[in-house]
Amino acid sequence: MTSAQTAVSARSSAARQPWRGIMVATALPLREDLSVDYDAYADHVRWLIDNGCDGVVPNGSLGEYQTLTDEERTRVVQVAVEAAGDGDRVMPGVAAYGSAESRRWAEQAAEAGCGSVLLLPPNAYRADEVAVRAHYAEVARAELPVVAYNNPYDTKVDLTPALLAQLHRDGSIVAVKEFSGDVRRAYELAELAPELDLLIGADDVLLELALAGAVGWVAGYPNALPAASATLYRAAVAGDLETALPLYKSLHPLLRWDSKTEFVQAIKLSMDIAGRPGGPVRPPRARLVGDQESAVRAATEKALAEGLR
Repeated sequence: MTSAQTAVSARSSAARQPWRGIMVATALPLREDLSVDYDAYADHVRWLIDNGCDGVVPNGSLGEYQTLTDEERTRVVQVAVEAAGDGDRVMPGVAAYGSAESRRWAEQAAEAGCGSVLLLPPNAYRADEVAVRAHYAEVARAELPVVAYNNPYDTKVDLTPALLAQLHRDGSIVAVKEFSGDVRRAYELAELAPELDLLIGADDVLLELALAGAVGWVAGYPNALPAASATLYRAAVAGDLETALPLYKSLHPLLRWDSKTEFVQAIKLSMDIAGRPGGPVRPPRARLVGDQESAVRAATEKALAEGLR
């Protein structure tokens, strides 16, 4: 793809706002020898879209991107685009220690035909506002729409509403995946940057942020229960509390795992129980055991027994 074609594709993707809706942060199926099962991953991407999800986010934390080789990370994006059948449905995570490396991953996403990318702030150190703005501006040069990912717990950098508004004025971001858990920020952000799209970033505040005006969900638990999750999300954004609230209460024992340190293991365990290819995790993560394993298993089996899929 030429630079001119990339620019046209970026403008077209931005016009369609492909980051909206349910974008599943996909878990990556691994075999017992910890190699990537690309066929299972392709099947998983198709299954998610067939069950009401709008697209996928490969190479996020749930996809264990930190443990992947460059070759694996590249191929995961290519498999996702092919399986989705439409690159706009794919929003790869492009986080890396260096801004130049993140830009290279964004360029790879553009070459693969993706519609947008998801980007953490600098995560090698506690970056200040000047560094954060430079980081997002550098990756935006890849000419794909950039969705910021605010995860102050893991990155130690807080993308406050004021800073997000500045990044949007800079022309560096089009949306934010909000993972702080502070639902009050939705209202401040709407005041400071009304054209910046708010995406739900943590499963266990889905209803609250949907009611506050979120237009998308970068989601974890649809990996195991996509149809029920899609029903919940669409009812929530429509303000249909009669449908959303009982379903939210039923799913919340699972949804809250998305905000825990062990979220990758928990979601993969739920996938296995639901008959989906989750598999093991790569070190330093380890399988859940003891009370944690029992809690996830019990909550998943209860949801399945209630007919949630």
